[in-house]
Amino acid sequence: MLVAYECRLAGASVTLIEKNWVGQESSWAGGGILLPIYPWRQAEAITQLVIQSHKIYPELIAQLQAKSGIDPEFIQSGMLICQNPDFNDAIVWCQQNGIAYESPSEELLGSVCAEMQQPLWLPEIRQARNPRLLKAVHATLKVMGVKIIEQCEVQAFEITNSRLQSVLTSQGRLPVDELVLAAGAWAGEFWQQYFNLGSPCEVQVAPVKGEMLLYAAKPEALNTMVLDHGRYLIPRADGHILVGSTVEYAGFDKSLNSQTHSELSQFATRILPDLASFPVVKHWAGLRPGTDLGIPYIARHPEISNLSVNAGHFRNGLTMAPAAAQLTLDLILKRKTAIALQPYQLESVH
Repeated sequence: MLVAYECRLAGASVTLIEKNWVGQESSWAGGGILLPIYPWRQAEAITQLVIQSHKIYPELIAQLQAKSGIDPEFIQSGMLICQNPDFNDAIVWCQQNGIAYESPSEELLGSVCAEMQQPLWLPEIRQARNPRLLKAVHATLKVMGVKIIEQCEVQAFEITNSRLQSVLTSQGRLPVDELVLAAGAWAGEFWQQYFNLGSPCEVQVAPVKGEMLLYAAKPEALNTMVLDHGRYLIPRADGHILVGSTVEYAGFDKSLNSQTHSELSQFATRILPDLASFPVVKHWAGLRPGTDLGIPYIARHPEISNLSVNAGHFRNGLTMAPAAAQLTLDLILKRKTAIALQPYQLESVH
């Protein structure tokens, strides 16, 4: 949807084709933390997209809220990271990337029941309530005149002289000037089925399942995001607290596991014992578009002249989305890019 937004801002006529309902897959299912988990452990290519998106987000959120009338709850709730065995790496990363950091106060440390090892407080880290953000983008696209076709399956493509001419769908034939493949966890299968063409490059994206819980707590129950051993608590504006997340390689299966529910609940109530008195109001799963290092593909097809891909953001889709969308448009328009393109190119098949 943000690629569609950027293309429309640039003056293009845009049609968005969605197999199901827009914004209902991994972007909806995630936590909405606008920072990777332990970002200093991630590839530099992820950092580049994250930091560029940090610069874009405040104005983007303001524009979306103004156009849609929907508040995405873009909140500076900060993040407490309880365990930092690589503390020095964390400090260097924060300094290099302009991310504010502090030693957490005794009051903050006392608000949760986690074992602390060189804890770190990142006071300026924001979150977005992703279902509300997605609704805001969706509504904005409609206001801007983007044509959105849902419940629409792609059936075939017409390719002539190394150029896409049209896409055949369950709702008819649509002419193509430029096409962007942004199919999330399905991008790898989609590429293999329609666009491999004996190409030396491929899109290696596979589904990675994650399960989450939501507690109906009160606003004063938790004031900051908490990260502990790879799992987290995220307090929403209304007091609800989101708990995540698992990492499971289970294909396209989104079925829920009672054992996972129990593990997430035990984690949540260990960190915040008061949660035991509040109900779990939702348990869900999503499919992340997984890649080996979490680095997305933002690239042109080596043979089809009017085909681009923007997929494979793994656990950091919302975090990287604004910069990834702008980079995609830069590719299409052959403009100078804010960050280097090379890390996001297609993988050669050996």
